[in-house]
Amino acid sequence: MKSHPWRTSKTLLAEDAVGVRRMLAMAWIFLPICMVVSIPRLSAQESGSNANATLYVDTLFENASPLWYEIDERGTLQIHLLYDHERDSPNRAAGHVHFRIHGAVDKQVRLEFNNLSNVWNSTPGSVARELLAAVVSDDGRNWRSIPLEPTEDGRVFGIVELTHGSQYVARLEPYRISDLRKLMKRIQGHRDVTITKIGETVEGRDLEMIRVGRDDAENQVFLRARAHPWEAGGNWVVEGVLETLLSEGTNRDRFLESMCVHILPMANLDGVARGRTRFNSMGKDLNRDWNLPAIESLCPENHALEKWLQTRIQSGRSPDLALELHNDGNGKLHISRPPGVDLEKHIQRMEFLESLLRRYTWFTEGSTKANY
Repeated sequence: MKSHPWRTSKTLLAEDAVGVRRMLAMAWIFLPICMVVSIPRLSAQESGSNANATLYVDTLFENASPLWYEIDERGTLQIHLLYDHERDSPNRAAGHVHFRIHGAVDKQVRLEFNNLSNVWNSTPGSVARELLAAVVSDDGRNWRSIPLEPTEDGRVFGIVELTHGSQYVARLEPYRISDLRKLMKRIQGHRDVTITKIGETVEGRDLEMIRVGRDDAENQVFLRARAHPWEAGGNWVVEGVLETLLSEGTNRDRFLESMCVHILPMANLDGVARGRTRFNSMGKDLNRDWNLPAIESLCPENHALEKWLQTRIQSGRSPDLALELHNDGNGKLHISRPPGVDLEKHIQRMEFLESLLRRYTWFTEGSTKANY
């Protein structure tokens, strides 16, 4: 009888398969026992490290900061802010802080902020010297202040307690596009209010001018807020101004007899939506290059404002007072002193404005001088 090698191989394979199945059956008997006895116990130090790893930083909500994070060997939460950059310039900025920490209830978390080496007007400088406080909230609506302290290597740190297992952290109380929409809804239809679209942002969001009072009033005032996305304080000022102007029982009637107020409440809508610090969606600073007409494709926000201002000037109703509302860590009244212009009368008016602020408000910080 002729031998067939393939049959021999098949027989051997079959026998091997039977053997493998027997071995697997025996293995399943012993495997659970081995698994039980082979799980190592975690030391106290390892358990603590594992607990730190349960911290989670959430940025998946409106106006949250672009960032990445890690937990170092000390258990410190290292927050790495991401810079946004100016177009065709060395300037960069990181300073918007808005995120949420999740972890164990009542856990105290030490956090440190990294990437604070900004470049402003082509000059390097750290924002760490200004970042001396933050605000925290359980629900994202009611905020309280906490102190921050500098480290020796140019960062800042603070302690956050996760009272209910999570905590929002921000540089100052956030003011989001949704907050602006609620404000616009409240004031829309008021007899003294007119809201007019004057243009669109890079990403197509509507730029709307709020007018309070008669357009032909003797005195015209213009306010613009939020040219830089992180500076939410300007929006809180705008909201306070509008509430005062539209509330019964104030001096509003006497004020509006001779005054009309125009407000562009949120110039950099795209930046606010995306949680950026300074520039628009084409990398332009909305508080620079006023000496040249804005390029519409790069800076439609300023282009729209310039068209609106030109219309006001041509109609003989240009602003008598124009204020740009900003935040910084120093709080001073910033007085522009452009070259080649007779500034004497302008400086006198700004000194008078400062005296009024000191007399009628809590303002005490002073103003920038000629070297600014």
